[in-house]
Amino acid sequence: MSSDSTTTQPTTNRSTTPTSSAFTEHIQSGWAERDETTPSPRAAAAFAAARRARISALHPGVRLVIPAGGLKVRSNDTDYPFRAHPDFTYLTGWGSDAEADSVLVLEPVAGADEHRATLYFRGPAGRGTTEFYANPAIGEFWVGPRPSLAHVAADLGLEVADLSELGAALAGAGDVLVVTGADPAVESQLTTANPDGDLLARDLSEQRLVKDEHEVAEIQAAVDATARGFDDVIADLHTASQHERGERVVEGAFHRRARLDGNAVGYDTIAASGHHACYLHWTRNDGAVRDGDVILLDAGVEVDSLYTADITRTLPISGSFSEVQRRIYEAVLEAADAAFAIVKPGIIFKEVHAAAMEVIARRTAEWGLLPVAAEVSLEPDQQLHRRWMVHGTSHHLGLDVHDCAQARRDFYHDGVVREGMVFTIEPGLYFQADDLTVPDEFRGIGIRIEDDILVTADGAVNLSAAIPRTADEVETWMREVRAR
Repeated sequence: MSSDSTTTQPTTNRSTTPTSSAFTEHIQSGWAERDETTPSPRAAAAFAAARRARISALHPGVRLVIPAGGLKVRSNDTDYPFRAHPDFTYLTGWGSDAEADSVLVLEPVAGADEHRATLYFRGPAGRGTTEFYANPAIGEFWVGPRPSLAHVAADLGLEVADLSELGAALAGAGDVLVVTGADPAVESQLTTANPDGDLLARDLSEQRLVKDEHEVAEIQAAVDATARGFDDVIADLHTASQHERGERVVEGAFHRRARLDGNAVGYDTIAASGHHACYLHWTRNDGAVRDGDVILLDAGVEVDSLYTADITRTLPISGSFSEVQRRIYEAVLEAADAAFAIVKPGIIFKEVHAAAMEVIARRTAEWGLLPVAAEVSLEPDQQLHRRWMVHGTSHHLGLDVHDCAQARRDFYHDGVVREGMVFTIEPGLYFQADDLTVPDEFRGIGIRIEDDILVTADGAVNLSAAIPRTADEVETWMREVRAR
């Protein structure tokens, strides 16, 4: 990967950039000197160093390569916003300001069971280069100033080298592991094979299952910003109800908060009104928002460190639940509370789901929806109550909304819950509009309640408990926000 390579180039058949020597001399001269202040290491730097030490200890003598990834084309010469691979962010502390194509290399130290970390990235295009004004991927005229190597080294507390030196660093014999899926272009430069890149991704996923103090603080900040975004949505519900695609008004209100208080949304917002609330991942968001319906809002702000929240609240658009909506809502809340009540170190992760399902089975049986008793439905070869909740109750949360996805089942679904884990609890009930197995009054109602949970030494803390949860609290919350 040479220092003059780019992911995106201007379309040559429409380029109008002057190329004469007179223009080049003119544009490269007459600029004031810049004083660069070397920053102190960011808060994440010390935590990232500790994380690198832990993964280093698992792979003595093996070169570890963790690419940030590159830009991805959205349309012709327009790229998607860059977001670094989460393993890269985890090991460097470089969040929303990370540079595309950067690569972290952990090189084994001869005679010692440790690694030397070097971050390779492409520095700014100097004013003595044509890239300064002609390269839309890195030129300052196009994307603004980019950080120097010295700045990044101080900011992240890492040894830094120019990306042009990466090829030489990757050359030579020896075992090497590259995080797969991050950047195939990096793997293509290896002079030795990458025998099992999935192994490194797996080990990092399993390491990330337990959050450190910095990660917990960032997730809490994301939750707090998400709470403000929910307030914004409630304030805009009347406007949403006046538009034929009111779900997009809701989506837009939350997106505005995500950009103001963070980097972006952590995932595509689900703004599902009416019967759309019965579709688990409804992100089309093109429906109407009508009084008398509920709207299921599943959304999370991703802060600049790239940690995200993942919260769901189901709101009565009129401000008050109907009797049937409230009945279903309270059953879902009961399931969520039952799952939360058992969380503590030492339980098995899948037991959280089982606790919620006991409530779902019991309530759907009481309502006459099941053709068998709740106890029968809970048997592994039955699970009839899952017709109205086909998803799981919990998933880990962090740099990815569905975090640690490469971890082995024995560490995740069947794994032991440990202090410092952060995961969701999100039961729901979804009665689709054409479901003939339920009473007509249930049809078209979808309810989900989702919170972000931190496991403590002797139990758990609901990081999103400040966002109203009970039916009464939700109605009061909506009245108060609308009265502001």
